[in-house]
Amino acid sequence: MKWWQSYPKEVRILLIASLINSAGNALLWPLVTMFVFKILGRTVTDAGLVILVMSIGGIIGQVLGGALYHRVGVKRLIVGGLGLNALFLLSLPFGSGNWSLYMCLMAMIGFFNAISMPAMQAFIGFRFPERRGELFNAIYVANNIGVALGTSLSGFLVQISYNMTFILNGLTSGCFAVFFWFYLNKVQIKPGELHVEKKKSTQTESPWTLLTKYQVYLFMGIGSLFLWLGNCVWNNGVAPYTISRGMPEWYYSVLWTLNGVLIFVGQPFISWIRRTFAGSAQSQMTASAIFYMMGYITILVYPTYPSMVLAMVLATFGEMLISPAIPEFISEHTGKSAPFYIGVVGGMGAAGRVVGPYTMGMLFDWNGLVPVVWLSVIIATFSIISFSLHAYMNREREQKAYITM
Repeated sequence: MKWWQSYPKEVRILLIASLINSAGNALLWPLVTMFVFKILGRTVTDAGLVILVMSIGGIIGQVLGGALYHRVGVKRLIVGGLGLNALFLLSLPFGSGNWSLYMCLMAMIGFFNAISMPAMQAFIGFRFPERRGELFNAIYVANNIGVALGTSLSGFLVQISYNMTFILNGLTSGCFAVFFWFYLNKVQIKPGELHVEKKKSTQTESPWTLLTKYQVYLFMGIGSLFLWLGNCVWNNGVAPYTISRGMPEWYYSVLWTLNGVLIFVGQPFISWIRRTFAGSAQSQMTASAIFYMMGYITILVYPTYPSMVLAMVLATFGEMLISPAIPEFISEHTGKSAPFYIGVVGGMGAAGRVVGPYTMGMLFDWNGLVPVVWLSVIIATFSIISFSLHAYMNREREQKAYITM
C-alpha cells in the first residue's frame, strides 16, 4: 500500500469521497430504462427519451460549469451543484407519478450532476499542479471502483425498492456536497487560481475570445466526440447481438465487470505505455483512439463472444489512457482558462453519447451488428486523425512536456 501512503492525507480523503459518490451515482444510471419500462409502464422509446434529456442537460451543465468557474467560484459550483442534484434525486420518488414532472426532474439531475464536473477537475489541477496527471488518474480509478460497487449493489436494492436507490443516490450526493463544503473552507486561503470563493473582479477572457483559440481544444474535442460516439457500439450493437444469438444476459454483464477490474489491475500496463510510447497527454489521446479502433476491428473480423472479450480489453486500455489525459493537458496548458476548456471539451464528448445510441440503433435494426461495428471503426479512424491534428498543433507544448518528464 505504498502508493496509497504516498498521497497526502487530503488527497486520500478526496479519493474515498469520490469513490462513495460515484457508487451512489451508479445506483441510478443503470436502472433508468428498467424503471421507465417496468415501473412506469412506458415504452423503451420513452426510456431512450429520458436518457436523451439527461444527456442534453449534462452537456449544458458541463459547458456552463466551466464558463462560470471564475465568476461564481469553486465552492458555489461544486457544493451548490451537488446539493441541488441531491435535492432533485430525493424528489424522484414523489415525482415519478407524473411523466412530465419526472422528465423535468431527470433533466435537472443531468444538469446539476454535470455542472460541478469541470470545477472539480480544474480545482484538482490548480490545487496539485506538481502531481495533477497522477491525481487525475487516481480519481478516475477511484470513480470506476465506485461504479463497480454501485452497479453491483443496485441489482440487490431494486429487489426491495427502486425508490431506495433514488434516496441513497441523493444521500451520497448530499454527503459529497457537505464534504466539499468543509474541505473547501480549509483550502480557500491558498494562493493561486483556486477561486474557492467568487471574485469581485477577474481578468479572465470572454468565452467568445477563448473559443477563437481553437488549436487548444477543437480537435481534442472532436476526437473525444468521435471516440464516445463509437463506444456506443457496446450498448447498441454488442448488447442486442448477444441477446439475438441466445446468449445469457450475464455474458454482457461480464464484459463490463471485466472493464471495471481492468481499470484497477491494468494500471501497471498503462504506466508502461506512458513511459515507453506515450510520454505526453497528446500522445496518450492518440494511443487511446488506436486501442479503441483495434478493439472494433477485432469484433468486425471475428464476431464471436471471445472476440468481444478481447475487444473490451483493448477498449478499456483506450479508456484508461484518455480519461486522465484530457483534463491533464488542459490544466497544464491553458492556465486560469482551464475550467472553461474542460467544460467545452466535456460537452463535445457528451454530444457523441447523445448521437451514438440513436444512430447505431437504426443501423442495427437495418442489418445487425456488422454495419454498427463498421461505423465504429470509421469513427475511430476519424478520432485518430483528430487527436493527431491536435498533437501536431500543440507539438511545441508536447516537446516541453516530454523534456520535463
